[in-house]
Amino acid sequence: MKNFTFNINDNNYSVRIVSQEKNTIDLEVNGTAYTVKMEEELKTVKTPTLVRTASKAALEPVKIKTSASAAAGKITITAPIPGVVLSLNVKVGDTVKDGDLLLVLEAMKMENNITSEKSGVVTAVNVGVGQQVLQSEVMIELE
Repeated sequence: MKNFTFNINDNNYSVRIVSQEKNTIDLEVNGTAYTVKMEEELKTVKTPTLVRTASKAALEPVKIKTSASAAAGKITITAPIPGVVLSLNVKVGDTVKDGDLLLVLEAMKMENNITSEKSGVVTAVNVGVGQQVLQSEVMIELE
């Protein structure tokens, strides 16, 4: 485990701690094995761990403002807030229905499910996984 060198009254002692169990320590001094029992048990220092519990509230999809161009019949899905795209669930040519999950956007350390408010076919995906988006940036276009 650990090696130490002590100088006591001009004599050098090489001490190697072999093992420790509760208050009993096995060690070697200049090659001779000893078992030492401490009067008090050594306290172990524990590093605290952060444990997060899962939220009990049901995840609710983020409602996205869609812009529909009357002439072309296009629907654009824009970012509600600045964030980073964690996952994309659609690609160009996919048919989506009302309420389908399009992508997951991480914003302010929260994962936001971005869903479709209308049915249609994906005509463009303007973002990629890991990409940062700004508020109101067009992420997906439907027709």
